[in-house]
Amino acid sequence: MIRVQGHFGEFLQGRLGPEGPVVLVTLPCPLLTVGIRRTETMEPHGLLPQARGRALLKTLGLADPGPFTLSANMPRGGGAGVSTAALVALARLAGSRHDAMELASACVGVEGASDPLMFERPERMLWASRRAEVIRDLPALPAMVVVGGFFGPNRRTNAADENFADITDLIDPWEAAAHAGDMPALAALTSESARRNRTLRGPGEDPTPDLCRALGALGHTAAHTGSARGLIFAPGQVPQDATARLHAAGFRRVVTFRTGGGA
Repeated sequence: MIRVQGHFGEFLQGRLGPEGPVVLVTLPCPLLTVGIRRTETMEPHGLLPQARGRALLKTLGLADPGPFTLSANMPRGGGAGVSTAALVALARLAGSRHDAMELASACVGVEGASDPLMFERPERMLWASRRAEVIRDLPALPAMVVVGGFFGPNRRTNAADENFADITDLIDPWEAAAHAGDMPALAALTSESARRNRTLRGPGEDPTPDLCRALGALGHTAAHTGSARGLIFAPGQVPQDATARLHAAGFRRVVTFRTGGGA
């Protein structure tokens, strides 16, 4: 079984200026993965259209790897990177030795956008998801814990959708806070990015900000396209009832994971 790690929405996502590209800083999640394995016959999976998979293999110059099946422990349209992870998994099953940028460019070529899941440290870049371009390298993040789940309807990414809030003014402060290891400042910037895009794109009713305040989280994060929502805590500061409170608020598939700090 080959596994490709997904993500849990974004720390930041939006436009670089009114006419600029859509950019993001992804939030890696080691608990959410797509797996692929060879099978005797082709097994249905519903995660990757056959035409898209064939187009990727052709773009990368790879031979058809034969029958396989895909599985994922996160929902399609949740903002957890199922589509990109499935493409990367297929390329690796077919023996790809391409570097991360080549894989990203191929993914954008066949579906119009790509999460940076093929990179070793995807949270350390400002990524133009519709261009397969690293706009800026970013510092390592301090260790933090995210408790989150999926809230509201899932919504798959439309690569032509560029209706995102302008986050140009958040990028330099993010870089400075990351350099300083200032977790409260990073969490506040993440919350602001989520707030701007929620105001612009919805959903109208989202309990995440209220849960953030009630549970004493440093901030909250969201998939700017999709249903993933999370609360950011310093390590060792997660309330014992956090998972239960999220379930009670209607969150699905609640997970707790660590990111940053070399995680």
